[in-house]
Amino acid sequence: MTIVILISMMIGILFGKFIFPEQIIGNMGNIANMALFMLIFLVGLDVGSNKKILRDIKETGLKVLIIPFGTIVGSLTGGLISGIIFKMPYNESLAVASGFGWYSLSAILLTDMANVANPNLGAIAFLSNVFREVMAVILIPILAKKLNNYTAIAPCGATSMDTTLPIVAKATNSEIGVISFINGVILSSLVPVFVTFFYNL
Repeated sequence: MTIVILISMMIGILFGKFIFPEQIIGNMGNIANMALFMLIFLVGLDVGSNKKILRDIKETGLKVLIIPFGTIVGSLTGGLISGIIFKMPYNESLAVASGFGWYSLSAILLTDMANVANPNLGAIAFLSNVFREVMAVILIPILAKKLNNYTAIAPCGATSMDTTLPIVAKATNSEIGVISFINGVILSSLVPVFVTFFYNL
């Protein structure tokens, strides 16, 4: 599946550069949104048709919170280490890491807050969280196959409720898809809180 994803991405890059006219490229956001909504609808259809899933999630209980907690700890630890390597102030590196893959919101927040102190911080947040999402797309099938289904959710961060949800559901199963969605909802709600908190430390 990883090979198929990478090939699809490369074909998309080539088509975008050499084949598709500007009119289509200009509407790509709308087309991507429609495709994403259709994929999420299909995931929901799969979940709804499986009567066991909600019962299984209910039995899991508070264990479902372990994944977002682990993702938060891992993301912040990685951000802190990266900050040390690249000699960034710890509050800035933690704020960037707190984007949890939601590149648009974290970039806007940090551009606004760090406009004078560090005008490049918004761009750093944008790129690091975009790279996180790209790496998640590549790693999801590998982690699901080599480790276990739950580990496939962690690299997605906040995107596990939308853009990477169909890939998680495809690489694992419907139950993991539901947990992935819950993980994304929790992390997405924490992004503005964490980014603001850590930047202001």
